[in-house]
Amino acid sequence: MFVAGPLLATGFAAGAGATTALVATAALGLLGTGLVVTAQPSRTWTPTEFTEGVHWAGPLRVPGLRVLFAALIGTGVALGAVNVLALSAAERHHAGWLAGVMPAALSSIGSMLGGLAYCRHAWPGAPARHLVAASIGFAAGWLPLLPDPAPAVAVLGAVLPGTFLAPLLTAAFLTVDRLAPEGESTDAFAWLIACIGIGQATGTALTSIVAPAGPLLVAAVPLAGAAFALWLLCRFNDRLSS
Repeated sequence: MFVAGPLLATGFAAGAGATTALVATAALGLLGTGLVVTAQPSRTWTPTEFTEGVHWAGPLRVPGLRVLFAALIGTGVALGAVNVLALSAAERHHAGWLAGVMPAALSSIGSMLGGLAYCRHAWPGAPARHLVAASIGFAAGWLPLLPDPAPAVAVLGAVLPGTFLAPLLTAAFLTVDRLAPEGESTDAFAWLIACIGIGQATGTALTSIVAPAGPLLVAAVPLAGAAFALWLLCRFNDRLSS
């Protein structure tokens, strides 16, 4: 999704056109879904029923998870905004390739490098601390894109926040796993994914709205989303660590 996906989509679009890229994306999605559904673990798995003591709010009753999910909406805003940011820069600089390469630089190259660096060491502290540290880097990484740099510099600039994306998401998943009530981990992880998706849709919409106002506001949307996430995580970090 984050490593191969953007590069494949960019390659299909550049080599065979946008329609072929869309069809290929749908075909790969159907293939992946089919492999998961027909795999033995999926066919043989049965859920454990919890009929007593299940709260109507599910994992949302946990204060730390509410903070984390809200923060991940901000992270999602940044991820959703980068696609419009790249397209806007591609049109402005007459560099169509930038529309695909820039998101790929963030979520493929940058995220892969960050993930490799994060997993090669046993970092001290709880995942909540890693989450804050990664969010600081993720937010700061958008700053070089504010002055509307040249295409080559923009690609390198997109790598910077991307290097903190994989550590951020990894720490988020580990935090959810630690805070989720017994028997409600599936619900909690579903909320995590949903909140990122809500943020992505919001970021794409907001960036599209402000695009006519100029490149500075376009670049400010992902920065604002990442900064909002960082503020929440720092402001209520005690709830994530409790």
